[in-house]
Amino acid sequence: MEESHSSICGAHQSGLELHFQIKRMGYYWPTMVKDCMDYVKKCQACQFHANFIHQSPEPLHPTITSWPFDAWVLDVVGPIAPKSSNGHSYILATTDYFSKWAEAVPLKEVKKEKVVSFIKVNIIHRYGVPHYIIIDNGKPFSNQLMDKLCEDFGFKQRNSSMYNASANSLAEAFNKTLCNMLKKVIGRTKKDWHERINEALWAYRTTYWTPTQATPYSLVYGVEAVLPLESQIPSLRMAVQEGLTDEENAKLRLQK
Repeated sequence: MEESHSSICGAHQSGLELHFQIKRMGYYWPTMVKDCMDYVKKCQACQFHANFIHQSPEPLHPTITSWPFDAWVLDVVGPIAPKSSNGHSYILATTDYFSKWAEAVPLKEVKKEKVVSFIKVNIIHRYGVPHYIIIDNGKPFSNQLMDKLCEDFGFKQRNSSMYNASANSLAEAFNKTLCNMLKKVIGRTKKDWHERINEALWAYRTTYWTPTQATPYSLVYGVEAVLPLESQIPSLRMAVQEGLTDEENAKLRLQK
């Protein structure tokens, strides 16, 4: 439970999500749900940085997208205080509507050139041209350079409401999740958060999320990521893989 909850790939997830993650790796014991929930309640970082929910539950409204990477939402987190040791004050983040896959980078300044480069490198060159990207009305997002990028690659940009930024709920939800995860893993100086972003993204991508009933990693790649716990105490799939001969491996490759 400690390894899955708060180690290298730990996302400090809730008790039920922790239970699903451990179960997915092939572990089971009769009281695991209760044990996971009790363990999370005793996690000091989770208690310090837990969310205060003041709004009553409401029905979820699904976002309709045809396939992974069809639509992205782009937003900026910051300014963040204190700045990182390298002088970063912002995080530029994007989330895929279908799989909830996320990308993020630290920035010292939010400039239009940085935004365009981020979209090219972290979205288009990795996952293909999207149908559209949802952005806010800030100058780094709404400018001639962005218009040219949309024209060159043939995708659309849609703007969120000027009077209600929180209406862009997916971006707001991921920003909140990312910030909470970073708060739980940064050092005492609180200036190393730029070094922990990739670690937090890995934890986010490999965590079971209730709305999708899956991990973002599995929705994108069709398999689950191999986590450190599976190598320390081999899970079922790791044990099976170790026992396969070269001939059996070749047959499996041909079947796929």
